[in-house]
Amino acid sequence: MSMVKILVIEDEPPILEVVTAYLHNEGYQVFTAQDGPSGLKAARAVKPDLLVLDIMLPGMDGLELLTRLRRESDAYVILLTARSEETDKIVGLSLGADDYLTKPFSPRELVARVKATLRRLRSTGDLSETATLAFRHVRIDPGRRQVWVDDEPVELTTTEFDLLKTLAEHRGLVLSREQLLERVWGYDFYGEERVVDVHIGHIRQKLGDDRFIVTVRGVGYRFEDAEL
Repeated sequence: MSMVKILVIEDEPPILEVVTAYLHNEGYQVFTAQDGPSGLKAARAVKPDLLVLDIMLPGMDGLELLTRLRRESDAYVILLTARSEETDKIVGLSLGADDYLTKPFSPRELVARVKATLRRLRSTGDLSETATLAFRHVRIDPGRRQVWVDDEPVELTTTEFDLLKTLAEHRGLVLSREQLLERVWGYDFYGEERVVDVHIGHIRQKLGDDRFIVTVRGVGYRFEDAEL
């Protein structure tokens, strides 16, 4: 397997230097950029497996960069935000980010988040042998990582696909936010359960129908679609 490529886009040199050093020490191939335009250019050239992306960037902010990136890449994205940027966190997740950390943060925590995210990437190696999940209106092909609603293809990000697939595999059962965080993100998300809600909302919008994923108030979510 080729070395995992990570692109770090951060305009503060001390943070960029520390993050790069920690990721290098873990054996990752690390590329860097210090503003939005050069970050987008680097993402297109490098085609990284994962981006560490600061929201506040000169030239083009991280949210605009993420919007453009999601049109052509499903690479994992971990946002770096300031504590006062609560709205930006939610917007970032709705645009397709997979995770976020607030500044100041521990480089070790960032590395842990990166490892957990990439573990999901490595775990998909045998998905071609996994049977398609076929329901009356929704069809999910784990091997190709494709989704159809009434035979119309639906484009999902990597995290959105993993979340929908997890719910569909447990059709009719209620999965709590904690269970979804553990199964999809693969680690304790420190109480930030809103990341699940935001991604669920995005999936519903893309599927074009709220009835496929039912909210069970105070508990979690349930996938509902009649089997063929």
